[in-house]
Amino acid sequence: MPEATQVSEADVLAALQTVYDPELGLDIVSLGLIYEIKIRQETVHILMTLTTPGCPMHDAIGVGAEWALKQLPGISHIEIELTWNPPWDPSRMSEAARVALGFDR
Repeated sequence: MPEATQVSEADVLAALQTVYDPELGLDIVSLGLIYEIKIRQETVHILMTLTTPGCPMHDAIGVGAEWALKQLPGISHIEIELTWNPPWDPSRMSEAARVALGFDR
C-alpha cells in the first residue's frame, strides 16, 4: 500500500492564497482571515473569519476555500469553522494587503 502524502501547513496556506474576497480583490491569507490550520490524516480544519459578520461574500469565500483545499493530494475532508472572536481588523493583513487597500503607514 503506498504511503499517504502528508500535506503541510505551507501547502494549505498556498492553496488558500488562491481564494479571493471578491469585494476587496485580495486573497484570504493576505487579508489575515485564516486564524488556525489543523491537519489530521486526510482532514484539514480551518478556523477563519471574515472582514464583517454580515459579509455578503460569505458563501462564495467558503466554497472557494473548500474547493482550493480539495485540490491538495490526500485531502478528502474539509472542515471550515467561522469565528468572530477575535474580530477581524486591518492589523491582521499583510503589509502588501494594507498598502493595496490604502492602510499603509
